[in-house]
Amino acid sequence: MKRFATWIFYGVGAIAIAYLALYAYAVFTGRELQPGDPIHIFRKPDAPSYSGVSTSLRA
Repeated sequence: MKRFATWIFYGVGAIAIAYLALYAYAVFTGRELQPGDPIHIFRKPDAPSYSGVSTSLRA
């Protein structure tokens, strides 16, 4: 049981180190966000709109 707990401890530590490495990668390679910058969302112009109510369902 003690050996199993040791491996669990090592596994949690490895996951934490991997998370920190990914965070550092994202921080150093990501682009700078400035307050007020618009968020660009790209979608196909001919994609259907699922957020609106259909014109046939309007009363």
